[in-house]
Amino acid sequence: MFFELFMGIRYLKAKRKQTSISVMTLITVVGIMTGVMALIIVLSVMNGFRDDLMSKILGVNPHILVRSYGGSFEGYDGLSQKIDGIQGVQATTPYIYSEVLVRNAYNATSGALLRGIDTRSVEKVIDIGPMIKEGFLSSLDETHEGLPAMIVGIELARQMGVGPGDILTVTSPQGRLTPLGRIPANRDYRVTALFDSEMYQFDASLMFSSLTELQDFLELGDRVHGIEVKVTDVYKSDSIGEVIQEELGYGYWVQDWKATNRSLFSAIELEKLVMFIILTLIVLVGALNIISTLVTGVVEKTRDVAILRAMGATSRGIMRIFMLQGLLLGMVGTVAGLVSGLGICHLLSKYIHIQMPTDYYGLSTLPVKVERMDVLLVAVAAVVISFLATLYPSWHASRLNPVEALRYE
Repeated sequence: MFFELFMGIRYLKAKRKQTSISVMTLITVVGIMTGVMALIIVLSVMNGFRDDLMSKILGVNPHILVRSYGGSFEGYDGLSQKIDGIQGVQATTPYIYSEVLVRNAYNATSGALLRGIDTRSVEKVIDIGPMIKEGFLSSLDETHEGLPAMIVGIELARQMGVGPGDILTVTSPQGRLTPLGRIPANRDYRVTALFDSEMYQFDASLMFSSLTELQDFLELGDRVHGIEVKVTDVYKSDSIGEVIQEELGYGYWVQDWKATNRSLFSAIELEKLVMFIILTLIVLVGALNIISTLVTGVVEKTRDVAILRAMGATSRGIMRIFMLQGLLLGMVGTVAGLVSGLGICHLLSKYIHIQMPTDYYGLSTLPVKVERMDVLLVAVAAVVISFLATLYPSWHASRLNPVEALRYE
C-alpha cells in the first residue's frame, strides 16, 4: 500500500507535459471545496434558524402541557408536586387560558388569548422575564388605581393603540351563569407592561394576567386549566411526557412541544434534507471532474503504467495507485471546503452580522449554528462520492496491456 500511495502522490506532484491536466486538477479540487463549503454554510444557517425559532417558541410555551379530559380541575398543587418528583422534570407552574374580546376607549375591538399565570413560578418554566418591556412581571400581583393589571403583546397594543397606563375592557364569552342563561362577563384592566417575544403570532394575540385574577374573572374558584412543565433536556420531552402520563394515569393527557409544533419542525427538517441533497450535486460535479482528470492522467501515463506492469506490478496495484490519486484530490477538496465553510460560519456568527428584516423573520441578524454531526456527514459524503468517482478510471488503468503500450516505444 505504501508503494501505491507514494506513486499516487508522485503523479499529483509531477510536472505535466500538458498544462491543461494541472488546470483540471485544480478545477476538481475547487469544485469539491465549493460544494462542501456551501453545504456547511447552508446547513449551519438552517440550524441557526431552527434553534432561534425553537428558543422563541419555548420562551413563551412550556416543554410539556398537562391537561384534564374534564376541563378545569382542582388540586393542582398536589399534582404539581407529583410531577416535580419525576426524573427529568425541572419545574412546573399552573395556567389558565381563555379566548376573549378586548375593546379600547374608542370601542375598537380585537380577539385575543388571555393567559393567567402564577408570577411566583412562571419564570422557572418559561423565559418570560426578558420579554417584558416598559414594565415588570410583578405588576400583575397588584391593582392599579383600583383596576387589575394586564400585560399586552406589543403588536396587539399597537393595533389597539394602547400602552402602559391605558385601560382595556375584556369580554369573556364563557360569561356568568344566570337564571336567564349564560351572559358574557366584562371587566376593565389597566395595561402595566408590554410583551415582546419577536414572534408576531404571539405578540399580536397574547395577554397576561395573574392566575388568581383570572380565576375570579372566569369564576373558576380554585381550578386551573392545566399545568406547564419544564424539563432538563428539551429533546427528551416526549419520553419524559410518557413517564408523566403513566404516573398520572387516565383522566389527564400530556402533550410536549414536539407534538404541538410537529408540522412546523417537520417542514424545517424536510427543507434541510432537500437542501443537503441539492447541494450535494455540487460535490458530485466536482467528483465527476475526478473521472476526467484520472482518465486524462491514465492516457498520459500509459507508458509509465506499462513499465510498472512489466516490472511486476499487479493490476490491483495499478488500480490502487489511481484510486489513491483521485481519493487524495477528493480529500484535499473536502478539507479545504471544511476549513473555508467553518471559517465563514465563524465570521458570520462573531464578526459579520448580516441584517435581516425583523418584520418578516423576527430575527435581527442571520443565525448560524454549526453541528458536529452535519460536518461529519458532509465530510463522509464528499469522500465517499470522490472514492466512487475513482473506480472506473482506476479499473481502466489496471486493464492496460503492457505489450500493446510498449510496442511503439
